[in-house]
Amino acid sequence: MLVAAAVCPCPPLLVPEVAAGAAPELDAARTACVDALGVPAAARPDLLVVVGPAPGAGTEPHPAGTPGSFRGFGVDTRVRLGPDGTPEDGRELPYGLAVGAWLLERTGWAGVPVEGISVGEDTPPGTCARIGRELAARAGRVALLVLGDGSACRTVKAPGYLDERAVPFDAEVARALGAADGPALAALDAGLARELMVSGRAPWQVLAGAAGTSDLTGALLYEDAPYGVGYTVATWS
Repeated sequence: MLVAAAVCPCPPLLVPEVAAGAAPELDAARTACVDALGVPAAARPDLLVVVGPAPGAGTEPHPAGTPGSFRGFGVDTRVRLGPDGTPEDGRELPYGLAVGAWLLERTGWAGVPVEGISVGEDTPPGTCARIGRELAARAGRVALLVLGDGSACRTVKAPGYLDERAVPFDAEVARALGAADGPALAALDAGLARELMVSGRAPWQVLAGAAGTSDLTGALLYEDAPYGVGYTVATWS
């Protein structure tokens, strides 16, 4: 069953080496992410699953030890998913899970098995819910690190330019994440999320499926839109 979750954004700019001179602009988000990861750590789970976005509509498991890097963003910073495991299939983490692996390394996560799964941004809500239920059944005490960004259309300088629907969409996401409102996350419109360039919709709906009818309490730690992209940090416990 799901006992705790940390919800974090996953822009590669969270990694200071990628952000370079702009790194201080996301200091508050980094601090909130570190604080959020303390919640699943305190829950003493038997398994931590890192859930992140990927292109398309498929899912892909990433076992412990899967490597990742930020070479595609101009720096040779390398990460590994969890301290254990030595995959030999040559796969690398997609960028969202690479950010998650970096956060785990930053917080010194150890002592609990770690696995990852990437969920395509076009995965239907019902499929996301099923994936979440399956993850929650993987162990007696399961924790999730859920990664994804809100709309990329909050300002005229945002990657998707300005869309007046972006602010209310992100506000509802922040409310639902802060209140551990699984039904509200499950009801997010996949088509609208696609139009607003939201990468977190599918991972958030996996979280909702994993929580099911569990009586979890949420807390909103951070909500802002630097660079015109919605970033939210929350915890469920």
